[in-house]
Amino acid sequence: MIDIAIPYGRQNITQEDINVVISALQSDYLTQGPKIGEFEKAFADYVGSKYAVAVSNGTAALHLCALALDVKEGDKVITTPITFAASANCIRYCGGEVVFSDIDSDTYLLDIEKVRKLLESSPKGTFKGIIPVDFAGRAVDLESFRKLANEHGLWIIEDACHAPGGYFKSLDNSNQNCGNSKFADLAIFSFHPVKHIACGEGGMITTNDEILYKKLLALRTHGITKNELEYTNSVSFANGVDDETVEVYPSWYMEMQTLGFNYRLTDFQAALGISQLKRADEGLVRRREIASIYNKAFSEKSFLKSQSGVVDGHAYHLYVLEVEDRLGLYNYLRENKIFAQIHYIPCHLMPYYKNLGWKEGDMPNAEAYYKNCISLPMYPTLSNEEQLYVINKIEEYYKN
Repeated sequence: MIDIAIPYGRQNITQEDINVVISALQSDYLTQGPKIGEFEKAFADYVGSKYAVAVSNGTAALHLCALALDVKEGDKVITTPITFAASANCIRYCGGEVVFSDIDSDTYLLDIEKVRKLLESSPKGTFKGIIPVDFAGRAVDLESFRKLANEHGLWIIEDACHAPGGYFKSLDNSNQNCGNSKFADLAIFSFHPVKHIACGEGGMITTNDEILYKKLLALRTHGITKNELEYTNSVSFANGVDDETVEVYPSWYMEMQTLGFNYRLTDFQAALGISQLKRADEGLVRRREIASIYNKAFSEKSFLKSQSGVVDGHAYHLYVLEVEDRLGLYNYLRENKIFAQIHYIPCHLMPYYKNLGWKEGDMPNAEAYYKNCISLPMYPTLSNEEQLYVINKIEEYYKN
């Protein structure tokens, strides 16, 4: 008998994590210090991108991406309804219009053929971009989406919050890491406690585009620059003198050149992120082991369906089942201290988006999925005993 509660996700904080945070707290920097750049470089190296920008959370990352891509009022952007609301909301923050497109019933990912049909049935220039989501940790085939986007002049933001360490197979059979920005203009990650890498809160944007990278750096810090090569005011103005012979900007000087935000990560959060990143591959191995055990246990059960097959490169942030009598199972598991979760209520049926005109029946695959989906416990410190208990309780419920 398991005596402790089993959540669907849980952070793993080690003594090493605690020690590096204490060290950062005892240093001269709490907010913007050397750990930020160290974390950015380590993360860029991990996913294989040229640049990485650390920010306060995944939602901030999405918002900054939309701003960097100049999303403005009336711009239409396509995304999936099966995601956390922030994937869509970032476009609304900029005054843009979110257009949902349905999922593939087997993968739960944005269905590229439905996106193609949407694009081809609309006048050229109707849409500005696409935000595919690596839902549950399964990587979107961004090579195919890139080809489609190029045909219609669209940018891509990859929402990879569920998938650091995940990858898909490209046409040349190479592994393409989530967030490497080879096919997406920008990619974003989250460091919420239940994610693969935990910073308490935190996020990262990756890109291979230097222009976008520089825009992101300014936008995350109020639109302010301290790079004198970018200054537009005169040296004499900066120094507060009328002497035009003064040639050096003072050390205190800075310029706000665009409207930005305070979306910065702290130095001690970055220190935690660096420590967590060192164990990222270890965590992935364990997540895939857990998924393999679930797959074996549920492979021939008539009362459920799991996300299509064993997939190379799946990062398994979530392990999702579609089941009969989802509400009954959910309540039964809770009665037995197993706190499964539901991911997600379709975004287009949230009251906010319904008030914008979306309605039931618009996304039939997403809506059918929502009626049956349940996310089982999935995190590296889940023990074999705890996982067997979860499996047994599910089988027990349907046997009875």
